Amino acid sequence: MPVIKYPRVRDPLFYEWDRKAQKCGLRHTIYAVNGDQYTGEWLDNLKHGKGTQIWKSTGAIYSGDWKFGKRDGYGSYSILDPVTKEYKKVYTGWWENDRRGGRGMFFYPNGEHYEGEWSNGLRSGWGKMHYNDGSVYEGQWLTDQPNGKGVLRLPNGNRYEGGWKDGKKHGPGKYFYPDKGQLLEGIWVADIPKCGVLVDFGRDNAPASTQFPLPEIELHDPAGVLAEAQAMFDDSHN
Repeated sequence: MPVIKYPRVRDPLFYEWDRKAQKCGLRHTIYAVNGDQYTGEWLDNLKHGKGTQIWKSTGAIYSGDWKFGKRDGYGSYSILDPVTKEYKKVYTGWWENDRRGGRGMFFYPNGEHYEGEWSNGLRSGWGKMHYNDGSVYEGQWLTDQPNGKGVLRLPNGNRYEGGWKDGKKHGPGKYFYPDKGQLLEGIWVADIPKCGVLVDFGRDNAPASTQFPLPEIELHDPAGVLAEAQAMFDDSHN
């Protein structure tokens, strides 16, 4: 039978040229085939050390540390404003394996910003979030949501201190109403207070206090009441 020979599939020539170049050390600007450009240090043909990358498709720019071709270490990422043609800083801080990881500050398009810890590109750990309405949350985060212990301060001075889960008030907590001079201490489930004790707290100096003070209720063991409620809460979530 005749032997049919097929031509061997070869990579484009620029791949071979790139392998032979063996970029290492400090280089002037290198342009990729897609138009991206990088200026900085290399190791074994990979971006490694200090360098600046500009993406042609978006105009975004990263300047900072690289490790084996990925953003890793300290650096800043900025985007080009299509209207003003000026660069706006999006993130400054630490990176791990090409994602935000460690401590850093992120600026959102709507004007909000977060300063704190990151993991795999998500807010995780301890951090402080400034919202557009003037609210500020400071506490623990997990996979981009408040989780654990934290404090939410509202623009009118009211604040919540306590547990959080999936971005909602959850577990034992205290809600202070300085405007009314009251304090609610109880148990929350998915942002809803399920049980608790409401007492006057600094009512004499409150700017919008209630017309009459709350009546005092005789409780032999108020701490025990909350402890019992906490036990019921724990049992229902086990």
